[in-house]
Amino acid sequence: QVQLVESGGGLVQAGESLRLSCAASGRTFSTYIMGWFRQAPGKEREFAAVINRSGAVTTYTDSVKGRFTISRDNAKNTVYLQMNSLKPEDTAVYYCAASEKLFSTKTTWYDYWGQGTQVTVSS
Repeated sequence: QVQLVESGGGLVQAGESLRLSCAASGRTFSTYIMGWFRQAPGKEREFAAVINRSGAVTTYTDSVKGRFTISRDNAKNTVYLQMNSLKPEDTAVYYCAASEKLFSTKTTWYDYWGQGTQVTVSS
């Protein structure tokens, strides 16, 4: 198993940046595909970004392409989400998640989840 703890959320103005971190403990971090998801009030949890085990391959949802960057440091057991040019519609609770088997944009393929960190972007 792996335990995930997100940090770095907060309140920012539109156009500003935030960097989210997700620290993993437990089983070897490098064996997991890592994803970031987000959930806005009254909406379903949605995919934001995913990175493969080595960090060489990433995929983003269209709404964050060019603004968000996912990365990982396997030596530090941490995955990051750099968020630039934030918009009010990026307001959500952001979750990191670990998948043992599949590089996926679907929540159902993720085995472990963090508790989430709130990101609020004011206009």
